[in-house]
Amino acid sequence: MDSHDRTATTGHAQPDTTDTTLRVNGKPHTLAVDHRRVLLDLLREDLGLTGAKKGCDHGQCGACTVLVDGRRVNSCLLLAVTLDGAEVTTVEGLAGDGEDLHPLQRAFLDRDAFQCGYCTPGQLCSALGVLAEAAAGHPSHVTDPATPSGAPVPLTREEIRERLSGNLCRCGAYPRIADAVEDVM
Repeated sequence: MDSHDRTATTGHAQPDTTDTTLRVNGKPHTLAVDHRRVLLDLLREDLGLTGAKKGCDHGQCGACTVLVDGRRVNSCLLLAVTLDGAEVTTVEGLAGDGEDLHPLQRAFLDRDAFQCGYCTPGQLCSALGVLAEAAAGHPSHVTDPATPSGAPVPLTREEIRERLSGNLCRCGAYPRIADAVEDVM
């Protein structure tokens, strides 16, 4: 039996697994998770949520970006068992249960902020994280040092580019992605 066979969606944990509960896109999931399994593989293989992509598998490209407890993370680097009790939002959960797209998804469509679409789920989740981080007053490398600590950070074009710099787009849609984020601010 390989490690994937021991990562079941029901049943009791095997010796090298731990029962882990995650709230993914608003729905609770309790799984027996192999201690070596990363969040990206759990989302894609166990829950069938294939929006987040496996790009580099080293946390360098951002294709796997999702939100954990509202903060953007590279899901290819996080061991799923460490997230017991966490709220995970993937691109599939951005619009909620409704038919309407999330405003950021709508802006990406309106601005044609994608080409092949491979990086788009990670770009969307990262952009949503950027908006939350700036609103919460988290500075970036380019934030004006005169910005009061904890005050919302104005998202200039330079701020948006810096904050999204961890998400790569091989098609070069960066200007339109930044346009879409500016539209939603």
